Amino acid sequence: MTQKIMAINAGSSSLKFQLFAMPQEQVLAKGLIERIGHQDAQFTFAYHQQQRRRSLPVADHAQAVQCVLEALLEHGVIQRIEEISAVGHRVAHGGEAFNDSALIDDQALSEIETLGELAPLHNPVNAMGIRAFLTALPHAKAVGVFDTAYHQTMSPDHFLYALPYRYYQEMGIRRYGFHGTSHKYVAQTCADLLGKPLCSLRIISCHLGNGASLCAIQQGRSVNTSMGFTPLAGVAMGTRSGDIDPAILPFVAEKEKRTPSELNQLINSQSGLLGLSGVSNDYRDVEQAASQGNEQARLALAVFANRIRDFIGSYLVQMGGLDVLIFTGGIGENSRSARRSICARLQELGISLDDQRNEANQTFIQQDNASVRIAVINTNEELMIARDVMRVAI
Repeated sequence: MTQKIMAINAGSSSLKFQLFAMPQEQVLAKGLIERIGHQDAQFTFAYHQQQRRRSLPVADHAQAVQCVLEALLEHGVIQRIEEISAVGHRVAHGGEAFNDSALIDDQALSEIETLGELAPLHNPVNAMGIRAFLTALPHAKAVGVFDTAYHQTMSPDHFLYALPYRYYQEMGIRRYGFHGTSHKYVAQTCADLLGKPLCSLRIISCHLGNGASLCAIQQGRSVNTSMGFTPLAGVAMGTRSGDIDPAILPFVAEKEKRTPSELNQLINSQSGLLGLSGVSNDYRDVEQAASQGNEQARLALAVFANRIRDFIGSYLVQMGGLDVLIFTGGIGENSRSARRSICARLQELGISLDDQRNEANQTFIQQDNASVRIAVINTNEELMIARDVMRVAI
């Protein structure tokens, strides 16, 4: 029996959605409301190969939800809101409380809000979106799909930091990892394309966008990931520094009289590709500047590729080999030059990129004699959310 499932990604001033017919995995409608809280919020709505865009006042997330439901009814995507049987919500942080997607009841929602201490910019907003849909669709089951849940299979020797153990016990300070929904989706999709059981493959998934993370996947489980206690850790990103010597922060604080808040802003919003290049946080802009002879931009691209290669080598050693290297995310899926730069000098690890296949943007871009497959897989976190809703709630 066909089920209509909503997949929701609530931001601080935005609401992104897709409505699926499941298990057919057919997208019935999708859209985005931006600038929530303003008189000129932007509502983009796509259905039946048509797209509508309009400006309207949207006071809060509750009103945004009503706008979405009214649009679905107005354009005949649904006849009654009761047709929507469940809603899956992307939630940034599940801590150690959630090691899988879960039905949301009062206790689960309270836990999501408590975990806002670990993700203050995301979890409170995610909870707001959940509450808005619970009010608007009281009949529909609610499911939380957590960015961190996929990485709960990591062992303590990989998720612990070398700090006094009480900081983990008392404050939950550990590596959590993020982008889990994306890593999970592309790993399973790649296994399906290869016609092999996911549990038989050793995979490194590279989710590369303005935020970027790598994940080592063995026997279908995340065994290591580059992001940490926050999404700041790991490789260099659009505006985030990635891993740095922690002693840099008190050094800069003393030299420039910076507050903790200002330091946080520095490493989260002013670093990465933007900070190194002085040009932009957008990989395409930095790449263009490098092609025009901008040395700082060239260095930024080199640092970006080097850090990713470091993690690839580390994870290959941890898993005792590698079967597939996956590229996904905005940069991973679309930048041929980024993939080429990252794969350079990895031939001795069995990773050899075929330039013609890479330029043609084929799904598998390794050379014929390479021992490691190199795959370009478009991520689809919304579909993964809908699948998890079906698995957990239907």
